[in-house]
Amino acid sequence: MKILMVNKFLGPVGGAETYMITLGKALEKRGHEVQFFGMDSADRQVGNKAGIYTDNIDFRNASALKKIEYSLKSIYSKEARRKIGAVLDDFKPDIVHLNNINFQLTPAIIYEIKKRGIPAVQTLHDVQLACPCHRFYIEHEKKICMLCQSGNYLNCIKHKCVHNSFAKSIPAAIESYYYHSRGTYSLIDKFICPSRFMANTAHKAGIDENKTIVLHNFSDKKASASKRSSTSEPYALYFGRLSVEKGIGTLVQAAKELPGIKFVFAGTGPLEDLCKNIPNIEYAGFKSGKELSDLIENAEFSICPSECHENCPMTVAESVSLGTPVIGSDLGGIPELIKSGKTGIVFEAGNKEALKAAIQKLYSDKELSSEMAQNCRGESFNDIEKYTERLSEIYSDLISKND
Repeated sequence: MKILMVNKFLGPVGGAETYMITLGKALEKRGHEVQFFGMDSADRQVGNKAGIYTDNIDFRNASALKKIEYSLKSIYSKEARRKIGAVLDDFKPDIVHLNNINFQLTPAIIYEIKKRGIPAVQTLHDVQLACPCHRFYIEHEKKICMLCQSGNYLNCIKHKCVHNSFAKSIPAAIESYYYHSRGTYSLIDKFICPSRFMANTAHKAGIDENKTIVLHNFSDKKASASKRSSTSEPYALYFGRLSVEKGIGTLVQAAKELPGIKFVFAGTGPLEDLCKNIPNIEYAGFKSGKELSDLIENAEFSICPSECHENCPMTVAESVSLGTPVIGSDLGGIPELIKSGKTGIVFEAGNKEALKAAIQKLYSDKELSSEMAQNCRGESFNDIEKYTERLSEIYSDLISKND
């Protein structure tokens, strides 16, 4: 079948892009023809044969005048609607798979897809359907916020949820009001939800329960046949973005109060400096590929202390897949990936004492941590083959119903 993958970014920006590009390659291996639509940029890795993309929108480095223009385009992009129409007419896909489309592409593109009678699915990578700033988190207030879930998007403006700015929060709220009031999202045939948490969020945002499918993200990591390497000094590992909402502040404070335990932090972000110059914390910087896999597999356990609602964090799935237990917070889809007491420990988000207790328990009880590591090896997450097989079935079902 012919599949058009759509995402605002077509380069290696984050998890959604990695998901889409990896999935596209896997679908091609199964014999499908896959093309991509989104913004053009210097780091674009995938594309379409027509060579048609929207202009790159860079809010951060734009001039004041451009920011005004971008704010208007972020609500309804005539350019994106026109250009995806041209790609649809050239490629004539059997199905369109949407990913992150808000702000840069806008949901206006959905009208062009449905005007041509093409079925559409969307993978929900974040909570955009229920939160104009797509995070359920107000960064400048350092707190979770789910007020907009009721449909009152004025809360986004009131709290300046988007980058602590009225100018950015107003268009975000207008966009949410506009597309929800018009029933635009109801035109999408199926929503792929990487967690039950995400499915429930979609339902509360007005999405028909019959249109959601829970399908946990795939992991391409596999534990080595041998036991984890013994190291001269055992360590607890955090890997990922180093920012407030990820619970880094709480974890660093816990680490300081546990001087007898070594911690390794791998990643980059605004709180990098917080992880440096502490005797029992080794800051490893950004790691990827085999280097990261080895770091995970050799850790006593990894920690996912997020203080915002994560969807289906790959850090947890990758750790368990590599035979490493996880201490994770009780928010979002994190508890769905950890069998507390068997493959890790779930603790109350933001509770430093609960986090310290979990760390001490796993670090001091080698028999327990070894048992959990063995349990992790018995876990079965979706690999890319299983995932694409299930997704192909979903595609085929929608296409047959559309004929």
